[in-house]
Amino acid sequence: MRRTSGSVLPILVLFFLSSCQPQSTLTITIIDGDQIRRLSTTERVPASLLAQVDIHLAANDSVLLNGRPVAFDQALPPAPTDTLQVRRAVALTINGKTVQTAASTVGEALSQAGLQLYASDQISPPVQTAITKAMTVEYVPARVLTVMADGAPFQIRASAATVASALAEGGIPLLGLDSSRPSENDALPSSGQLQITRISESILLSERSIPFKTDYQQSASVDLDQRQIIQAGRPGLSVSRVRIVYQDGKEISRQDESGTIVRAPQDEIVGYGTKVVMHTATVNGVQIQYWRAEPMYATAYSPCNSASGGCSYGTSSGLPAGKGVVAVDPSMYSLYAGQHLYIPGYGMAVVGDVGGGYIIEQKLGISRSRWIDLGYSDTECKQACDQWSTWVTVYFLAPPPASIPPLN
Repeated sequence: MRRTSGSVLPILVLFFLSSCQPQSTLTITIIDGDQIRRLSTTERVPASLLAQVDIHLAANDSVLLNGRPVAFDQALPPAPTDTLQVRRAVALTINGKTVQTAASTVGEALSQAGLQLYASDQISPPVQTAITKAMTVEYVPARVLTVMADGAPFQIRASAATVASALAEGGIPLLGLDSSRPSENDALPSSGQLQITRISESILLSERSIPFKTDYQQSASVDLDQRQIIQAGRPGLSVSRVRIVYQDGKEISRQDESGTIVRAPQDEIVGYGTKVVMHTATVNGVQIQYWRAEPMYATAYSPCNSASGGCSYGTSSGLPAGKGVVAVDPSMYSLYAGQHLYIPGYGMAVVGDVGGGYIIEQKLGISRSRWIDLGYSDTECKQACDQWSTWVTVYFLAPPPASIPPLN
């Protein structure tokens, strides 16, 4: 007989002693619906533990250890206490097809049924809903859609029924005036292809100044021919709008809209003086008393050098043409006929003739009321007429007329 080696014998003895030691006792709580059982046992396999309390499992039932699924036929890990819970399978109808499931939530049941779930799927009731009894679940899986937007393609998942809802669900919503193809209220196309056209508007504001008008009013408190501002003028303000439309960032139209007056102009009111004040002055060594002194554009003429072209020229007043008789435009003659004047470089004069002030107005742009034609004899004109065609201060001598017309 062969002897056992001395080194092997202690190991066999230790194995024999340990196999003879009793297994540790485990406290197990078993929950099956409303039934709760507690066992003190050395058994570790769930199927055997359930059999000890006469609990039998159907094909689709499951067992949870401390809330986690475990296999029926595998020993439980060592622990002083454990809780086993039996989850009985219930009927779950998914889109008209009924399955038996022991899942704890709708989402878990759908996953166990082999469905890949996405956040954009439509699931009713929601995936977190606990399954406690038979129930019906409506599941609409999201479609993969290709969206062309902002110059680039995007892929989204959506389960919505219309284009607008699908785009919003995919995080690329239609904004403001945006449009889509197919139209936003249309059903999703079978091709899964969507296109967004970005449309935006901007408003360009422009301001325009509205000039004010000047209103002249007589003022007896202001000296004759003087001006005094009674009310300052203020320009108005008009704001107009231009509406610019962009499509995918490019301008496609521009439309002018009517302007709005945001501030009306305020007219300037100027008081012109009618108060006659007599003045005394010495001009070119001559002492005069005058009530008006105004710059006028002076020209010169003589009987043979007049616009009428005849040396037998007679004046409108009947006075003989020559030095001391001056002419004004017909529009002014009726106002100033007989008025005595003093003109530096010419001398004393009287308004006694009419001339063509409108010609000066047309040629030089000088108001005809500011024009005066100085009369000379033919002999004097040869020496003096060429010095005129210039501005000169004309003094209107006393006495003033009863009604003093304005000099524009």
